[in-house]
Order: sequence, then structure tokens, then C-alpha cells
Amino acid sequence: MTKYLTLEEILRLHFQVIKDYGGTHGVRDEERLKSVVLAPQQEVFGAEQYPDIFEKAAVYMRNIIGDHAFADGNKRSGVAVAGVLLLRNDITQTATPQELEDLAVQVAVEHLDVPTIAAWLRAHSKIGLK
Repeated sequence: MTKYLTLEEILRLHFQVIKDYGGTHGVRDEERLKSVVLAPQQEVFGAEQYPDIFEKAAVYMRNIIGDHAFADGNKRSGVAVAGVLLLRNDITQTATPQELEDLAVQVAVEHLDVPTIAAWLRAHSKIGLK
């Protein structure tokens, strides 16, 4: 059973990212933010649209970065939310901060799709916390 993030948790993560690294607090588009919360849980004809945990993390990342729901810090927040989802589901990221920053920029500039982001996350993660 996947342990998803709530709207409140995503907002708290964003607030912490801005507090720690600077930028402007605030939600630019509340409806887009609400859709971010639900996107990884979508079903199509009774089946999960994103059955893989890395796809779910990729959807969070792509939608936060691409939809610009926040006034500032969308790339940092997208990386943080994806990382927390993976960690919450017993997966540790092995990427360096620079690699994560580079990925976030690629997502923003090259409009990477979910399978590409998911593959990157899978390649830079370790399943199981122990």
C-alpha cells in the first residue's frame, strides 16, 4: 500500500524548502496544487495509471515543477516531495544534491515525461532502508 503525501504535507515541505533555501512563499494556483496531490493516485478503467512507486514520485515531481503551483521554489519542492514519497515507501535516493538539481532543471527545461523521470529515480535509488 503506497503511503502518499497530503496537501498539508506538500505545503509544509514547500514552506521548509523556502525557509531553508530562500525564495517567495505562497501558492500561485491552488487548483493545480490540488491536482498534484491526486495525480499519482489516478485510476483508469479501475487500474492505477501509475502503478510503480517511481512513476508516482515522477508524477509529483513533473507536476510540481511543470505546473508552477507555487510562487517560487517549484523545482526544489518537486524534488523534495518526490524524495519524501520514496523515503516514506522504504526507498532511499542515492543521487547527490547536484544530480537532483540537474534533474529538476531537465524536468523544467526539457519537459521530461513520467517514464523518463521514473527511470532516472529508479537508477538513483536503493530499495529498502537497511
